[in-house]
Amino acid sequence: MRKKDLAKEVIKRLKTEYPDTGCSLEYQEPWKLLVSVRLAAQCTDARVNVVVQDLYAKFPDVDALAEAPVEEIEKIVRPCGLGNSKARDISACMKMIRDVYGGKVPDTMEELLKLPGVGRKSANLVLGDIYGKPAIVTDTHCIRLCNRIGLVDDIKEPKKVEMALWKIVPPEEGNDLCHRFVDHGREICTARTTPYCDTCCLNDICKTGKKNLKQKV
Repeated sequence: MRKKDLAKEVIKRLKTEYPDTGCSLEYQEPWKLLVSVRLAAQCTDARVNVVVQDLYAKFPDVDALAEAPVEEIEKIVRPCGLGNSKARDISACMKMIRDVYGGKVPDTMEELLKLPGVGRKSANLVLGDIYGKPAIVTDTHCIRLCNRIGLVDDIKEPKKVEMALWKIVPPEEGNDLCHRFVDHGREICTARTTPYCDTCCLNDICKTGKKNLKQKV
């Protein structure tokens, strides 16, 4: 099966399996998504969703967070790990949004990448979830599943996986597909256990799934 055809079938099946997909980070405003995705590095989304409640209770908007001492931010976000670097990035990012972009989160990849602590993964998440633009978020779930399924061939670098997916995934499908990769990666195609290929909706078209099921016969 050609990779484009494989991608089309994966999209179709995951849509059926996870019809109500979406970002598991909770936010009400674009700048809050930027804060949460920075805190989510090496931390669970569930923990981030708890920690940001205290952060926003003390610093409720971009201006307040931009003015907040880094030490105060760090005290609150420390449970997410890497507290010092995350606090510095959040502070610098909010200052730039306030001073350069008039309090509005930019809506282009080029401008988003200028923000401290924002890489392509974060930028794509904002473009897709906030602005409804074509986006492919290559987080660890996306990279793991794409390699296991056979959508990419032994590619682990996020940007290279993203570029490979742009060639085979319809632009309008990329953002939701990556959210569904997260859903499927947490439930079935897990990282820290053997994937549950027996119950996987992709097992007859997935490179790894077919191999694992064959070994069981």
